[in-house]
Amino acid sequence: MHDFHHVKNELWCEECPISRIAQELGTPFYLYSHRTLSNHFKVFDEAFADLPHIVCFAVKANSNLAVLRIFARLGGGVDIVSGGELYRALKTGVDPRKIVYSGVGKKNEEIEYALKSNILMFNVESPQELQLINACAGKMGKKAGIALRVNPDVDPKTHPHTSTGLKENKFGIDVEMALSQYRMAKTFNNIEIIGISCHIGSQVTRISPFLDAMGRVKNLIFLLRADGIAVKYLDLGGGLGIRYNHEEPPHPSEYASAIISIVNELDCTFIFEPGRVVVGNAGILVTKVLYTKSNNNKNFIIVDAGMNDLIRPSLYNSYHQIQPVIKKNRGEIVADVVGPICESGDYLAKERRLPMFERDDLMAVMSAGAYGFTMSSNYNSRPRVPEVLVRDDRFYVVRKREDFADLVMGEDIPDFLK
Repeated sequence: MHDFHHVKNELWCEECPISRIAQELGTPFYLYSHRTLSNHFKVFDEAFADLPHIVCFAVKANSNLAVLRIFARLGGGVDIVSGGELYRALKTGVDPRKIVYSGVGKKNEEIEYALKSNILMFNVESPQELQLINACAGKMGKKAGIALRVNPDVDPKTHPHTSTGLKENKFGIDVEMALSQYRMAKTFNNIEIIGISCHIGSQVTRISPFLDAMGRVKNLIFLLRADGIAVKYLDLGGGLGIRYNHEEPPHPSEYASAIISIVNELDCTFIFEPGRVVVGNAGILVTKVLYTKSNNNKNFIIVDAGMNDLIRPSLYNSYHQIQPVIKKNRGEIVADVVGPICESGDYLAKERRLPMFERDDLMAVMSAGAYGFTMSSNYNSRPRVPEVLVRDDRFYVVRKREDFADLVMGEDIPDFLK
């Protein structure tokens, strides 16, 4: 559920008409609902009320400071994959003891920053990373809490680019090697083994892959404990999908019931890393029609948002529902919705049956709250769009629109070219 709804023929966010925001700010812009963000987080958190747990929101899905602050105020932690995401989390008041650091390419300075910040644990993805974390912790006179990210070789039945739990993927340590790697970690002076981690992919719409992975991890936990290695935290990652089109993903309560049924006897604190399921349907991209045209019976609706603003359709061939901000009952047309970028892959929809849009009409690209702005770029020297948060009947610009000067900030022409 979300709080984007029609009042008569106009799309509103909570109690705020979207056309009013567009009139004041211009287009394009990302728009988030405070109520939806809060409700989605609470629903996920409360689904696991019977388990000791921490909900660590996946910052990569949406890293806006205001969004992170909402979750921090609700008691949430975060899952990070870079020093920049750690900086954002700390800036918004996230408890460092609710921060887990994932990612295959952690740099020395990022590891030291995390150790200095006293985060809960690193999800370690390779033997060499484990050695580096031990060395960094030793240099700083600290002990690093770690979990090994185990790759269970489970097919999540999702897009190949968002699968992370197969042997062919770059993530994690093979489940067959995990016991020997834990034994190695036990010998390091500056490593404290506190957990085990597993994440199989993103936009997973079935429960069975999660249960398959959990079964393999559960067996490993028993082997570790028999070997005298304590596992206090079990990080089950994220990946629960949302409805973009005709998908029927499980509700968080259904997902929780299935997980709880097989993990109760493990005596762990469980860590969950939801991202898309919390923010995906809480945000939209609002754009304006610049032109319409037809070429040999092919119809195009050209809008002012492009693949640099929302790359998911180009990158994953992803579906985003498209609807007018104001319904005008002009009939329908089959068309491509394309942007101003100089790439044939610059589109938001292909061969889609849509309402008949005309110049200056406002268009809402739905379910854009996850992996929208965070994956945007300045390609074609286009300033990135603003992010806007609605609470009740008021809206707040939580990231300003970039201008041309922002595009060249940090660049310089050397003296020999002046």
